[in-house]
Amino acid sequence: MNSLPLMRSVCAAAAILVCGLSFAQTRLEVDIIYLARQEQPLQPLSLLDMQIEDNGLPGGVLGLNDTQTTGSFLNQFYNLKPVIIDETADLIATYRDLVAKGGKLFIADLNAQDIQAIAGIEEDVLIFSIRAKDDVLRNEACRSNVLHIPPSRAMLADALAQYLLWKRWTRVVLVTGRHAADKAYAAALRRAANRFGLKIIEEKNWTSVPGARRTDSGHHSLQQEVPVFTQFKDHDVLLVADEQDEFGEYLPYRTTRARPVAGTQGLKPTSWHRSQEQWGATQIQRRFSRLADRSMTELDYAAWAAVRSFGEAVTNTGSNEPGILREYLLSKKFKLAGFKGVPLTFRDWNGQLRQPILVVAPRMLVTVSPQKGFLHERSELDTLGYDKPESGCNSF
Repeated sequence: MNSLPLMRSVCAAAAILVCGLSFAQTRLEVDIIYLARQEQPLQPLSLLDMQIEDNGLPGGVLGLNDTQTTGSFLNQFYNLKPVIIDETADLIATYRDLVAKGGKLFIADLNAQDIQAIAGIEEDVLIFSIRAKDDVLRNEACRSNVLHIPPSRAMLADALAQYLLWKRWTRVVLVTGRHAADKAYAAALRRAANRFGLKIIEEKNWTSVPGARRTDSGHHSLQQEVPVFTQFKDHDVLLVADEQDEFGEYLPYRTTRARPVAGTQGLKPTSWHRSQEQWGATQIQRRFSRLADRSMTELDYAAWAAVRSFGEAVTNTGSNEPGILREYLLSKKFKLAGFKGVPLTFRDWNGQLRQPILVVAPRMLVTVSPQKGFLHERSELDTLGYDKPESGCNSF
């Protein structure tokens, strides 16, 4: 048996190993600060849904575990430091103190207003925003030191509109809730409808304040009220914008006409869902369930992706400096395996993570957008949300 080829392979592998160890011979500490506000957990509309009190952070912990596996070999050590402040606490003072103490890498589990408040304080930091879906943060209010993990509302609405167009369900009605976030989601749906040729034939606001929905007579009153409320012109789909989950779940099976419900309830576009099992997703679902004793949410997935993105950038640059990491993350070299069938990358014009959008029913994945046939010169993923020519971001 000729052992020379085998010996050559072993020597080559040894050379690679030596080079890798030489590259990372100095211990590199990577401190990631998870900054969030303590908030009252959202009360689920259904008793079948769990009230989640630790939403987001467990995903970051799972991402840390995954990242440290490679990091230990390269003498890179990751620390995830949760900083959870009270709802009324001074966020800016807290953030300034963290930066003064050397904080450079942040995962911001904050709303849009808070993101805008801290983003301009210190340029030499890198912030992953994991909660805010506001389109304004990707457009006129964008900041070069903030990258966005969750899809924007425009991306979600476009993903849904593409599927409705594919199904030829083009005549839609739009019902909007009473909160500012509901109105923002409705605006994204209007934009998507116009973009993909859907026709909104009627709109209506849901103004009722949620009451004692679990009383004995609750279903009787809904059975009377919803058919009266939904006496719309003939349509294919009822779109609902109810991000607080106050009323949307009441609409299916109670409307005047037998029509599917889609949007924030019913057929829903989302970055992650407990039913996702394709492209190896079952293994991350199981690992998360063992860690947190519950299903992975959108926010958990965003936190996981943020830590993994930091890890990929540090691994490939050998640095923990924000500027170096940012340059790599926005380059064509960066690719994140996100259990969605294609590598995830960042848009270099506004810092948004490109990603397929799952379109799901409550218990099952229905489809994944972008849909076949929606082409783009750069990436089919850029058919979702604001494309580069449409972007109002001037900071990148």
